[in-house]
Amino acid sequence: MKMKNVEKDIVEKGYIDRPVPEGDELVKAIKELKEEKNAVILAHYYQRPEVQDIADHTGDSLALSQLAAQTDADIILFAGVHFMAETAKILSPEKKVLLPDLNAGCSMADSCPADAFREFIEKNPGRTVITYVNTTAEVKALSDIVCTSSNAVKVVGSLPENKKIIFAPDRNLGEYVRKRTGRDMLLWNGSCHVHVRFSVNRLLEIKKEYPEAKIIAHPECESEIREIADYLGSTAQLIGYTRKDAGKVYIVATEPGVIHEMKKNDPDKTYIPAPPLEMNKCACSECEYMKMITLEKIYNTLKYELPEIKLEEEIIKKALIPVKRMLEITS
Repeated sequence: MKMKNVEKDIVEKGYIDRPVPEGDELVKAIKELKEEKNAVILAHYYQRPEVQDIADHTGDSLALSQLAAQTDADIILFAGVHFMAETAKILSPEKKVLLPDLNAGCSMADSCPADAFREFIEKNPGRTVITYVNTTAEVKALSDIVCTSSNAVKVVGSLPENKKIIFAPDRNLGEYVRKRTGRDMLLWNGSCHVHVRFSVNRLLEIKKEYPEAKIIAHPECESEIREIADYLGSTAQLIGYTRKDAGKVYIVATEPGVIHEMKKNDPDKTYIPAPPLEMNKCACSECEYMKMITLEKIYNTLKYELPEIKLEEEIIKKALIPVKRMLEITS
């Protein structure tokens, strides 16, 4: 196969039509390629269990990007979605950043296109623009401060009380922060397709079956889920809560990939994925974009060093400013 066809297949499809090692041999081959190329593999908690297991580091997207920036790796392979790999590139512009499937996008990031968001800012002047890390590099470049779900309340609270705010793209996280802080926040109407499709009625049915269960939820969930939750927190905070809490049963209202890490921390506890509104192939709300990443794609990506995430230097410079502001506020 000619190299140009390899590149086309990997970039467009996320794989090539060529046999790859299988089973233990595939895992071994990935580890050998990683060492050979001085690469670091990062995996978000929403990834497939086998992808999480082969990663050097698992975690939330920003924490992983910060960690990668501190390593001496020449290549960062991000097992996650597109905006996460972009964030890694913003924090490590000198390194080669790879994403095993360019089709692994994000419904929330897609809900806030840069051109439309620029117009929104221009129509609402005088407001500090705070954007969730789940955005494209172009949207970050339009922002004053970036935040995460774990530090959004602190970031908003750091501003003078009379300061008006634009918060994007997640309306649910924005509502949660506005309720916690009482601030004047104009919210962009974006959302995560996973977190808005949980069924509160089905969840309460599970609660009746397991009355001792604690409902834990991500603030990206709709208000009716947040209101009945025993604990609200970011992905890492939810994992930390189940590790430290004395409870034995948890109904988990976020992408069910996190349950893999929860089970590793405490396999004797029971973790039940919160059910979606419509029960299709899966009785839980999986992110199909996160699940696009496979071991086979990781192997191909490392072998051919494709697809690579590339950003314009000016975008990197502008996007880095709000990220640094967040780090200054939260450090």
